[in-house]
Amino acid sequence: MFPDLDPAPYILGLTGAGVLIALVAWLPLVLRRLPISLPIICIALGAALFSFAPIDLRPLPSRHMAFTERFAEFVVIIALMGAGLKIDRVFHVRRWQVAWRLLGVTMPLSIAAITALGVLTGMPWVAALLLGAALAPTDPVLASDVQVGPPKSGEEDEVRFGLTSEAGLNDGLAFPFVHLAIVLAAAAGTGQPWVADWLTHNVLWEIGAGVIGGWLVGWAFGWLTFRIPSESKLAATGDGLIAIAATFLSYGLTELINCYGFLAVFVTALTLRHAHREHEFQRQMHDVTEQIERLAMMVLLLLFGGALVSGILAPLSWTDVGLAVAILLVIRPVAGLIGLVGFRAVRSEKLTLAFFGIRGVGTIYYLAYALGRSDFPQAERLWAIAALVILLSIIGHGLTVTPIMRRLDRSQGRDPDAADRQNVPPPGLKGPAS
Repeated sequence: MFPDLDPAPYILGLTGAGVLIALVAWLPLVLRRLPISLPIICIALGAALFSFAPIDLRPLPSRHMAFTERFAEFVVIIALMGAGLKIDRVFHVRRWQVAWRLLGVTMPLSIAAITALGVLTGMPWVAALLLGAALAPTDPVLASDVQVGPPKSGEEDEVRFGLTSEAGLNDGLAFPFVHLAIVLAAAAGTGQPWVADWLTHNVLWEIGAGVIGGWLVGWAFGWLTFRIPSESKLAATGDGLIAIAATFLSYGLTELINCYGFLAVFVTALTLRHAHREHEFQRQMHDVTEQIERLAMMVLLLLFGGALVSGILAPLSWTDVGLAVAILLVIRPVAGLIGLVGFRAVRSEKLTLAFFGIRGVGTIYYLAYALGRSDFPQAERLWAIAALVILLSIIGHGLTVTPIMRRLDRSQGRDPDAADRQNVPPPGLKGPAS
């Protein structure tokens, strides 16, 4: 009745999954003190795997736009929950001023500068705006090497806090510009007015509703987890999967009312963390989130490595290469330093904050989201430039994060090797020690 099925692909898939999970668990420990990061290893493995695959497998985003968008979306929301649960610092406008500077000054300057350079290199300005909006945010997934440590670990200096809070919140400011590019691309063909709708819906409503919706979901989960006057509180389960439930509900409910789910998830995580800051269950929720994030991140980067050897960089010109280098080594550092003018920090801290604007999974999502909803000129070139920026960011930041962060720790009187002597596993996606 049923045709015979070839078990080989299934068995090979299980074998590969076993190897992948083992590497996810083992590599961060091996790479703790080496000047190389887990994402670099993932990309190299992906490139090798797809180069020698016996069949034609080309995981190019332009060929699998819907899958690219959804899988990148999944990785980002898990990372946002993990980032929010890490932060020990109580939310306060003054104590979070480094985040406001990076969001309110550095990001808009980065978007404007990338857009201008894109136009100067022959890119239509609507496409250049999309590129700027996609490449300006610091990635919450790949920036884990420079983020704060797990809850109550004490690994929360101003640099790590600034980069973590920026990565968590910057989607709320980047997304309106992604939508602006989509609206302008559509208006170019229809001539319909767009300003009022973009301001009221994509800016005011989607940001405001995202914050409020995320807070409501976080408050509800915080009460059920820690505050309910009963032994049936969720914390009593000891099951950190509660954080994943909060992630999905926060994202799903806020997206249903057409607001920014990324922003909502991070606000939910902060609110859930605030519900009982000292409870040990915070660490359990973080650890489960981190494990899922690490595994999903590794799968995505394997596919990214496959895209690199499948021709995603083929449309690049030398002008595009120069643009990519300028984005990482000029635009972000300069915009970061401008945003930190007047901020009370030593020079080394400001330079580190300005330099580590890591690009990654968020950029992939924004491009897939926009290109799947409107026709943009030079779409393949956009993918090529974005892929090159991500690759250079992973390599450049991955190779420099260990010596820079260790030197920063020593300058502030901390011992970067203390965790090794206490046999503490590396937090987050860290390969290098922080």
